[in-house]
Amino acid sequence: MDTQTALSRWHEVAKNGSKPDELAAIMREDAVFHSPVVHTPQKGRPIVVAYLSAASQTLGNGSFRYVREVVGKDTVVLEFTTEMEGIAVNGVDMIEFDDDGLIKDFKVMIRPLKAVNKVWDMMAAELERQKSG
Repeated sequence: MDTQTALSRWHEVAKNGSKPDELAAIMREDAVFHSPVVHTPQKGRPIVVAYLSAASQTLGNGSFRYVREVVGKDTVVLEFTTEMEGIAVNGVDMIEFDDDGLIKDFKVMIRPLKAVNKVWDMMAAELERQKSG
């Protein structure tokens, strides 16, 4: 599958609210997630789906927008903006796809520091909610 088609699938899943079953359908079993606030890479479909689903709940409010896309051979870089409790967040999603169009590696980078701290607080609360819910 070409990168543009894989990217279109990502946008569709994200637009639908990043539901866990839809995320899992576009994710490799051995996918890796690189968080802007957790030092070690998170490995495996279940944990990557949990992080991306939580991110959708925290970052994906009504102000979330992708504002730039850079598409390469098997990798895309998507710049986004959003606002979280009055804090302007600017970041990038770097997504690597395999030959089948499945997400192989997903890295998120966020700025400024105030935004990183807010993401940390809200993501931790959402991941805890997912565990107990």
